Amino acid sequence: MGWGQAGTLRAQFTLVIFLLAFLPNLVLSVGAAGANAAPALALWLTLVAALCGGVGYLLSGVLLRPLRRLEGEVGAGSFAQPHPDDPAEIRALRRAFTGLLGRLATEQERRGAFMATLVHDLRTPLIATGHLARLLDQGALSAEQRREVAGELERENARLLALVAQMADAHRFEREEVQLSPGPTDLGALLAEVARRLSPQAGARGLTLTASGRGHARADAAVLERAVTNLAANALRYARTGVELRVTPQGLEVRDDGPGLCAPLSELAQPFNAQPTTIAGQQYAAGMTGLGLFIARRVAEAHGGALEYRRDDTSPLPTTFCLLLPEVTP
Repeated sequence: MGWGQAGTLRAQFTLVIFLLAFLPNLVLSVGAAGANAAPALALWLTLVAALCGGVGYLLSGVLLRPLRRLEGEVGAGSFAQPHPDDPAEIRALRRAFTGLLGRLATEQERRGAFMATLVHDLRTPLIATGHLARLLDQGALSAEQRREVAGELERENARLLALVAQMADAHRFEREEVQLSPGPTDLGALLAEVARRLSPQAGARGLTLTASGRGHARADAAVLERAVTNLAANALRYARTGVELRVTPQGLEVRDDGPGLCAPLSELAQPFNAQPTTIAGQQYAAGMTGLGLFIARRVAEAHGGALEYRRDDTSPLPTTFCLLLPEVTP
């Protein structure tokens, strides 16, 4: 059995104090005693050993008292406040325990928010697909109606796949660095492709969606397009008349005439917020509003840039999200 496995910490402290006190007495006593003093020497060493053991036990208790007190407070769940006689090591342990519990609480809140988001966002398309499937199963639809139902099923399925992909991205980007494969990227063409893919969504809401500007940057086109798509999809969700995607010398902008953010960007651009939020009079489930913003922020940071939000009520499109890039060339 190794030294680290030998009983309790108090037993080890007691043994150390005992040896430090007893061994010098043993050496001095044996060296000073004569040949005929063996019985007296044995009695004396027995008394010294008992005294050293008792002193060691008492001192180890005093030394470990703050640790035993901390143990009881940890068990009771109230250990944040230090005591005046706490040594530096115990104070450090208190801070470490407090930080650990704070991180665990945050993780638990985010896990609950993730589940709330998952249940809320998956329920609507799943209910819709179930209803559409029942319509097809009834068999009383005309050929044209069946095609319409099939098209609606396809759109709901695409919505589910997009949601799952967005949640997977947010979960991955939260726990690890964004892996990039940068290369020369035509930013104007990237925005035009995003506008092309989102044009059905804009048309369904009667909104205009335009892309303008020219520029190039060294970036991971696929990852950057995903970030812009999230920003544009959010803008289309809240815009009143239109959304504009634009290349600028600083990076990429997504502008709309929606109500803007209801809270600071730093609070909303989180993967799984614990509290619901209200935008344009509509309440969204915990974490739902922050996924797209969080992904865009992480992608911008991975490219050496940042995500910024501006609001100018004098502009026709007052809400602007800027995905800043370190170097944009014409």
